Amino acid sequence: MSETNAVSDQTESLRERKRRETHDRLAQTGLKLFIENGFEATTLDAIAAEAGISRRTYFYYFKSKEDVLLAQAGSGFSQALRAAMLGEATDQTPIKAARQCLLKLASRYETQESIIVDQLLRSTEALRARKEALFVDMERTMYEAMTELWPQQVQQESLRVAAMMAIGTLRLALDKWREEEARHPLAEYLVRYFTHLEGCL
Repeated sequence: MSETNAVSDQTESLRERKRRETHDRLAQTGLKLFIENGFEATTLDAIAAEAGISRRTYFYYFKSKEDVLLAQAGSGFSQALRAAMLGEATDQTPIKAARQCLLKLASRYETQESIIVDQLLRSTEALRARKEALFVDMERTMYEAMTELWPQQVQQESLRVAAMMAIGTLRLALDKWREEEARHPLAEYLVRYFTHLEGCL
């Protein structure tokens, strides 16, 4: 590698790190203000000002204040889903692979921050709708990862169904976990519902 390329890579690495730091600072600042003032009372401008950036810079990272909240849902669960699924072995069924993948990520939902974000996402009709859309995105992410793991699958529709069932099982587990006020680890509810699912297949 030439000296010029090395300097270019270092510059890009520094730029990416600064972007990530600004993104994370905005997300943390938004959550802090949402907790202190409520979601509706917190403005986009207030988040930008508290984070020490301009309104224009804010829009480089997030399109709305809802996106700030969604970025922290499940402590980055949806962002980690693709890599976790691609790390699964292919000598198992797609459903079993999805089960293992979700079990690895389950603890992300159990952080105090994640619980607060979840409560906020259920506080208004608009946010509940955005949360529903997040699960649809998870289904798509899981399906796309499955098609990479099993490209030889003749019927791709079967992988789509598997992804939908897996994320549906996650939703059921989350609902029960919340209903019972986290009496048991989320992983236990996931195992329970995946066992029910596999018994029906």
